[in-house]
Amino acid sequence: MNLQRIGTIVRLELIQRMRSVAWYVLLGVFALLLVGVTALAFLVFGSVEDRGPGVYSTVVFITLLLAVLVSPTLSGNSINGDRDAATLAPVQVTAATTGEILTGKFLAAWGTGLAFAVVAVPFLVIATLAGGVSGWTVLVSFVVLIIEIGVISAIGVALSGILARPLFSVATTYLVVAALTVGTLIVFLLVGASIRTEVTYSHRIATYEGNQVECTDEWNSYTSEAPRFDTVWWVLAANPFVILADATPTQFDANGNAVDLFGQAKVGVRSAQRAPETEVRYDECAPQQNDYDTAEEIIATSTPSWFVGLGVQLVLAGGLMGWAYARTRTPARSLPPGTRIA
Repeated sequence: MNLQRIGTIVRLELIQRMRSVAWYVLLGVFALLLVGVTALAFLVFGSVEDRGPGVYSTVVFITLLLAVLVSPTLSGNSINGDRDAATLAPVQVTAATTGEILTGKFLAAWGTGLAFAVVAVPFLVIATLAGGVSGWTVLVSFVVLIIEIGVISAIGVALSGILARPLFSVATTYLVVAALTVGTLIVFLLVGASIRTEVTYSHRIATYEGNQVECTDEWNSYTSEAPRFDTVWWVLAANPFVILADATPTQFDANGNAVDLFGQAKVGVRSAQRAPETEVRYDECAPQQNDYDTAEEIIATSTPSWFVGLGVQLVLAGGLMGWAYARTRTPARSLPPGTRIA
């Protein structure tokens, strides 16, 4: 591949996008949204000694959310949109190869999505200055954020090369992204709730007469069913928000609790890996003990999954890009009916 030709395609794509007033309006709206989110995050975490981690994680999650919502629109018609406008064929007859065209459009779409991360930088700096944010948290979370924006951009560009109609390719990109974000959560909840196991609960009640406690050997027992989310927790591995939370190093307070949204989301996913106990006993006559593990203990005794989910996403994006290459290369052996060439 020729880097100069790729750079030319990227520059042309970015110039075309930046000429639109709507693009700057969109960035301005995003900045205003971050102002409100940052202010609310400071209020929410105001009672915490170090508010920085909570505010920082909130801003990063919102940035990823906006990228997920906007990137399909920016990348989902990059190839078939040019084909409809009769601007793709003139590029294809130049020295630029199909691979260079796809790469250039992907990098341009990725760069456009990263503009949201750039807008978020001042707010991330403010959160960091609030204190308590680890340098590793900043580095890893920002790198994962950049990669996730790239994956979504690659999916959009690929589908724009596979599908002939821009509107259909944008809608399909949204469906794929929705399947990774909302779809994985729905499958996790529905399938996990449908798989159930029987749990026996036993309870012994103590009676009090003055300062005396009397206990009997009689136990009250009943059975119930508990969902088995531990059988389907892996479905969440490919969720962009789960990958971001699971990959980011967790910060804990003195009691072993997560201090930011990254850690809290990670604890939720890691807790789902644990199978429910089949026998639960509660004895009022025995000394009460805290049998609950802290967030730090749950994370330490569970399995990370972010690299598996990220691998699934990269394979999906790479496979779609390969398919788009086959559909876009010239000379084309066949084209969908009604496809415009020049």
